[in-house]
Amino acid sequence: MDAHIIWTVICGVAILVGAAGVIIPVLPGSLLIGVSLLVWALALGEPVGWVVFGVGAPLLAAGMVSSAVLTGRAMKARAIPGRSIVAGLVLGVAGFFVVPVVGLLLGFAVGLFLAELARHKSVKPAVSSSVAALKATGLGMLAEFGFASLAAGTWAAGVLVYFLNR
Repeated sequence: MDAHIIWTVICGVAILVGAAGVIIPVLPGSLLIGVSLLVWALALGEPVGWVVFGVGAPLLAAGMVSSAVLTGRAMKARAIPGRSIVAGLVLGVAGFFVVPVVGLLLGFAVGLFLAELARHKSVKPAVSSSVAALKATGLGMLAEFGFASLAAGTWAAGVLVYFLNR
């Protein structure tokens, strides 16, 4: 079997894991996709690999930046402190081990709510700010996933171009 095919399959699997990692924070996300594009370019040693990397890497960077900006802006607008997010992350990681599959998201939401409840000392504003933080996080993930999908699509187009022209 040709080494280029093997590297293409390995990088394709890593790109799929990276795309899932944008949505499931325990897995590596955009960074894994970027490394996969680089490895594929190095393994091919052909211009098409470097063009794919040259197009995909800025898309991934734009996705990570847009995720941070959108999430941060929404959190700042609602004056949600970083300690509430950290509490959500800590309980999210614990939830990941306690409740398979959905524990991460459930733990994050519960941790965020409990931190906001301690801050507001009332349920209604705690729910309101927690929902706003969850929406902001989801919007950031959606933006990053969109850019990661564009980078993955660029790789898929590069794979077609490379193997159809061999």
